[in-house]
Amino acid sequence: MPELPEVEVVRRGLERWVSGRTIDAVEVRHPRAIRRHTAGAADFAARLEGLRLGTARRRGKYLWLPVTGGGPAAQTAAEGIGPRVTPSVTHGLAVLAHLGMSGQLLVQPQDAPDEKHLRIRIRFADDLDTELRFVDQRTFGGLSLHDTVPGDADHLPDVIAHIARDPLDPAFDDAAFHTALRRRRTTIKRALLDQSLISGVGNIYADEALWRSKLHFDRPTATFTRPRTAELLGHVRDVMNAALAVGGTSFDSLYVNVNGESGYFDRSLDAYGREDEPCRRCGTPIRRRPWMNRSSYFCPRCQRPPRPVPAG
Repeated sequence: MPELPEVEVVRRGLERWVSGRTIDAVEVRHPRAIRRHTAGAADFAARLEGLRLGTARRRGKYLWLPVTGGGPAAQTAAEGIGPRVTPSVTHGLAVLAHLGMSGQLLVQPQDAPDEKHLRIRIRFADDLDTELRFVDQRTFGGLSLHDTVPGDADHLPDVIAHIARDPLDPAFDDAAFHTALRRRRTTIKRALLDQSLISGVGNIYADEALWRSKLHFDRPTATFTRPRTAELLGHVRDVMNAALAVGGTSFDSLYVNVNGESGYFDRSLDAYGREDEPCRRCGTPIRRRPWMNRSSYFCPRCQRPPRPVPAG
C-alpha cells in the first residue's frame, strides 16, 4: 500500500493538474470504486457535476480535494446553458481518495485509450483536453464524497477526523507524540503503524526509520526517553523526505504518480526487502521476520532485540 511519500507525490500532481478545475461530467465504471459513497454511483456523479475542485490536501495516506460550487448559475453553466462562472460558495464537501493496494489517479488526454482497470473518469469544463482517471486493478481503493469538519482550515473530511497528523505536517506535536507513545504501552513498530497516533508511516518506512535509529521493531514504547523519541522522529522525517525527492517507492507498476511515472526510492532502501543482503552499516546479513501479517526487516547486530522482562 502506498505510504505518505507516495501519496504526497500524487497530491502534488493533483495540485498542479486538477486543483481549480470545474467538473463537467463523472463516469463511474465500477461500483466498488465508490462503495464508500453509500448513496451510490448516480448520486456521486450528480453531486459533483458543476463543482470546482479546490487545492489537493493530504493527511497521512489519505488525500482529498475540497469542492466548491456557485449555485444555480454554476449548475446551468455546467449543463451548457449560459456562460460558465467561477464557483465561490463553500459546500463543506470534499472528494476523498484512498489508493488502497493498487489505486492510481492519472491525468490523461481525453483521447488516450482507456486503461484495463479504469474505474472512474472525471472530465472538466475548461478548454484543456485532459481528464482525471481512477484506475485500480485490485479495487481496494476508491473515491467518495463527504462532509468536512466544521471550521477546519484544511476542509478535512469528517470520516478521517480520527487520523493523526503526520510527521511532515508543520502542526505535528513532537512532545504530545512522545507522551502518547509512552502511554500506549506497546512496541515501537506497532506504534509507528498506529494511524491514530502518527499517520502516514507504513511497513516500508517504519523498517527504514528503525534501521537508521538502530532500534528493534519490538522495543517497548515505555522505554523511550524524549531524546530517543526525537531521534526516531528525525529519522522518520529524513527517510520520508529522501523518498519524496525521488518520487517515492515503486516495487511494481501499480504505484505511479499522476503522469504514470514510477518512483525510485526502492534503490535506496537500507533494510526493507533486503533479506540476506549485507547491512550497509556493519555487513551483517539483513533478516526478515513475520510480523502482523507483514514482514519486518532488520539487522540482527545493529538492531538487537529487547531483553525479556523477568516474570513477576
